[in-house]
Amino acid sequence: MQIHLVLPGLLWPSATLLGPAADLALPGLHQLLGFGQRQITDFEPFDRQIARLFGLDTDPLPLGTLRRLGEPATMPATDEDGDGEWLCADPVNLSFAREHLLLGEFPANDISAAEADELIAALNENFADIGRFEASTPTRWYVRLAQPTRAKLYPLHDVVGRPIKHFLPEGDDARLWQRTLNEVQIVLHNHPVSQAREAAGRRPVNSLWFWGAGQMEIAPRTPMATVQASDPVSIGFARAAGAQTSAPDATQALAQDTLVVLDTLLRPSLQLDLDTWRRGLVALERDWFGPLAQALRSGQLQQLTLSAPGDRSTLQLRAGARDHWRFWRKPLTLDALLKSMAPPPAVQPTPDQPTQ
Repeated sequence: MQIHLVLPGLLWPSATLLGPAADLALPGLHQLLGFGQRQITDFEPFDRQIARLFGLDTDPLPLGTLRRLGEPATMPATDEDGDGEWLCADPVNLSFAREHLLLGEFPANDISAAEADELIAALNENFADIGRFEASTPTRWYVRLAQPTRAKLYPLHDVVGRPIKHFLPEGDDARLWQRTLNEVQIVLHNHPVSQAREAAGRRPVNSLWFWGAGQMEIAPRTPMATVQASDPVSIGFARAAGAQTSAPDATQALAQDTLVVLDTLLRPSLQLDLDTWRRGLVALERDWFGPLAQALRSGQLQQLTLSAPGDRSTLQLRAGARDHWRFWRKPLTLDALLKSMAPPPAVQPTPDQPTQ
């Protein structure tokens, strides 16, 4: 019996402080890191890794269609849906930091259902030529395109907290989508909902982020019969592949071969929210790392594979039931691992060295 655990956000961003997990009691994780076979591979986005696990290597990935398929409540289908192309059209806030325009996303409870309904109505009134907008949750929106797009659109996770000038639409339809972004920003900025939020000292919903273009021409293939996940992208892949899906639960995962996607550390790592990230690690130690390490020692679990996509590289770990017999191996702390993966410090030129 085996488990494949995918853990985006486990690797704290390497460009920031060292020692983010200092003084945390994580014995299960440290045993897995020390006794298992570790490999550091090149950077690959989280969504791309999930797609590869499901046998999809197309470009672009139809993440809009798949995420909509994975929503907790099945989105209403209409006769005209057919094989149409869906985009994620998530509400975001744009704000200036020095000379850069930065993108921020909204927590799940920051936008009310009534606010989302009003803003969606305004979008459908003003942009019917683009497509039909709808909201699955107040912070996850979609648009069914009137015409497929050939633009390259960057996933929201790649852009959060970063200057959007580096992630604007590219490709054949780039000008159309850049113009659409500008027009959407005007409509949302002037909408009474955004004006009221700003007057109340809350961040206005002043833009959308379009991403996930592409049509699903090849059906995904499930890597394991059971998939546990809570994020709609992973659930969408599983449903499209015909896999059984459920919420993450270690006891149930240990009953059969299971792919488990745990994204609780992803948002805190993207937003550099250290306190929330540390609390998430403690919860994962209690609910997953500790029980899985024990299951390996007892032989209940034969093999654990862990994939942890980071901002610069990916940790791949493989631990077997017999690995704990390798007494010469010692537990490895997460902080020690992160320190070993950190980029070397920049070399300062000496007075005798010319600058480059």
